[in-house]
Amino acid sequence: MNTAFPIGRRGLLGSAALTAAWAWAQRGVAAVIGYPRVVQGPMVGHAGPGHITIWARVSGDFEVEVEYATDRSFARSRFTAPVKASPAGDFVTVHRIEGLTPDTTYHYRFRLGGVADRFQPLPFKTKTAPAGLSDFRVAFGSCARLQFDSEQRVFTAVAAYEPDLFLWLGDNIYADSDQPEILADTYRRQRGVERLQPLLRSTPSLAIWDDHDFGYNDSDRRSPFKSRALEVFRRYWANPSYGTSETPGVFFQHSYGGVDFFHLDGRYHRDPGDMPDGPGKTMLGEGQKRWLRAALKASRAPFKILVSGVGWSVAERPGDSFASYQHERDELFDFIRDEKIEGVVCLSGDTHVGELNCIPRSEQGGYDLYDLVSSPLAQTPNDKWQDQVPEARIRPLFAKTANFGLLEFRMNGATSTLTYNLYDILGAPVWKPLVLTPADLRNGVSTWRDRIDPRELKRLERYRAGGAYYGPGSR
Repeated sequence: MNTAFPIGRRGLLGSAALTAAWAWAQRGVAAVIGYPRVVQGPMVGHAGPGHITIWARVSGDFEVEVEYATDRSFARSRFTAPVKASPAGDFVTVHRIEGLTPDTTYHYRFRLGGVADRFQPLPFKTKTAPAGLSDFRVAFGSCARLQFDSEQRVFTAVAAYEPDLFLWLGDNIYADSDQPEILADTYRRQRGVERLQPLLRSTPSLAIWDDHDFGYNDSDRRSPFKSRALEVFRRYWANPSYGTSETPGVFFQHSYGGVDFFHLDGRYHRDPGDMPDGPGKTMLGEGQKRWLRAALKASRAPFKILVSGVGWSVAERPGDSFASYQHERDELFDFIRDEKIEGVVCLSGDTHVGELNCIPRSEQGGYDLYDLVSSPLAQTPNDKWQDQVPEARIRPLFAKTANFGLLEFRMNGATSTLTYNLYDILGAPVWKPLVLTPADLRNGVSTWRDRIDPRELKRLERYRAGGAYYGPGSR
């Protein structure tokens, strides 16, 4: 039986009135809530003493401006020149704000199509870099797999330490695809992680890639879609530069507080990992190596940080690290020794465990090179480490939770210090910290035996004597 009421002339007129009222209400809601808006970000990119870079992805084809001021009230604010968001650029905008004061906090907010972003009414804030030597903190990590961990609690702990920089060491997403849209979509979803937002909006983020954001697992120079992956990477990060005019890639140099950071690309020019090691095998490629050698020679910083997506030690053999490109690695280390380049420290990720390793180059006439390893930010820690033995493991390996590394620089000329420690998902330190000075990082100086954990020294000596590194009574 049909119980529906018939709609007469008055009913039709009432229905039309209701529809008109609903349409009016929708227009009113749109006017109140506000389109357009920022849909991913904002993210602070590279910052210097006189500039800040702001990345954002917006909701349409709009002119985007950033309003900025040193006072939260914006009483004396200024606007950037408008940047046009377009479908061809995935509606991404990057604003470089120039003419700023060093070591100063700036508040900022967005105006899109001449309208304030009402979805994000509260202003954000960030800070310019100091001019010259200054104390500062750098957090770093690798391996953030959204598909495994959509909450990513570790970033709450990272933000609590208020780092001045955050370095992404690769596998920043797990796209594992040859399609630019899949790469872009995974970046967009990773940028939407709620616990990550405070860090991105206030702390400069700098990034290199590894295989899972370059292409597929263990990808190398043979990838036929690497140029498209590079295009997407450049769009979704706001680094100071990408490669050189002669050599493509994601490598670049960045200076902060008197320390020079050399971010390396270990994928774009990499020979296959299973190729026999020797003088002709490369991870970095000749163009990048020429750039790196020249940049290291020109640096006068007391600390020079080599930032790699994969480990520097021989622990992962055979594998995806410099252990499979040891000839090239040692060639670089010989160059550092022969050119008397002081102050070099290495960072890396990828391993899905936290490590503090050392390559004792003091035994070859140089100085000991430390490899500070943080992984994962949001991924399952693994147990491959049980079969791995680095040249010297300075601290016990950490494989209990997600983790991040923290470098604290105290910059006082010859008495400057670099302090490193690893922190778990709650922000608790997992080891006794490593402290280095410029005097520790010059030819002829040996430090690793003074820095190594006694348990790890015992294990290493047993291994060198022909025993097992991990075995009965070794813990």
